[in-house]
Amino acid sequence: MTNVAQVLQDKPTQDIYTIHPEATVLEAISMMADKGIGAIVVTEEDQVAGILSERDYTRKIVLMERTSLDTTVSQIMTSNVITVDCNTSVPDCLSLMTDKHLRHLPVVEADKLVGLVSIGDLVKAAMNDQQQLIDQLQQYISG
Repeated sequence: MTNVAQVLQDKPTQDIYTIHPEATVLEAISMMADKGIGAIVVTEEDQVAGILSERDYTRKIVLMERTSLDTTVSQIMTSNVITVDCNTSVPDCLSLMTDKHLRHLPVVEADKLVGLVSIGDLVKAAMNDQQQLIDQLQQYISG
């Protein structure tokens, strides 16, 4: 069964994009658009302080009639961040994401951010695991 460490290793890019809590929301959204990502981890002194997603932006800026230029990331980020470690299994991550309605999970080891996995990363890994199992069963049946 695949774990988070293997998922991170298989990602096309190992880049982790972060932003400081006192940055403006405009800076965060600009970085997300530039990098083609749907969420950015908010860090302070190498520690996860929160996460800012497109969903946070639409609900806490657009719907509350705030401006991206005058609002800091800390004012709208999700601060109760659920994290996983490198040994967490893909099925455990998917269950957690389903139960908590999450699309991204920061990966933390010894209180340090080491990666970020998305629902897409995990579904891909789960599909690969299932295909390997199917191949093994077909080989077993075929003799």
